[in-house]
Amino acid sequence: MAEHVTEPFSVRVTVRGYETDSLGHLNQAVYLQYAEHARWTALDAAGTGQSELLARGIGPVVLETTIRYLRELRAGDETEVTCAFEWGTGKSFRVAQTIRKTDGTVAAEVSMVAGLMDLTARRLVADPAARFRELATDPKVFGL
Repeated sequence: MAEHVTEPFSVRVTVRGYETDSLGHLNQAVYLQYAEHARWTALDAAGTGQSELLARGIGPVVLETTIRYLRELRAGDETEVTCAFEWGTGKSFRVAQTIRKTDGTVAAEVSMVAGLMDLTARRLVADPAARFRELATDPKVFGL
């Protein structure tokens, strides 16, 4: 029997002129903003947006981010930014992201390690996958 593979969550972003550098390329820091935008959009789509998490005294925190720049992006380029959540057994989880032009060209790959912080205790939640599964109205967005 074939294993069912869920497509990663994705969001479209158009490169805006003011995001480019003096060479006309997307500024390197903006790739990270696109990745963060996609993650927050995924959280919203799952029903665990910022206001819902804050109301429960928890919030996502980035522990580590790595980015590989592969192709340039220019003003007007249409992109798709994906998020694939990877769950383990510890207090952290991974998110693998791809920033791709609509013609399929991969512009960047972003990988990050994150956690879910208890904002009162200032400690990471022991099992973030279980907490997201409990809170989400659509846990499939997280691959749960």
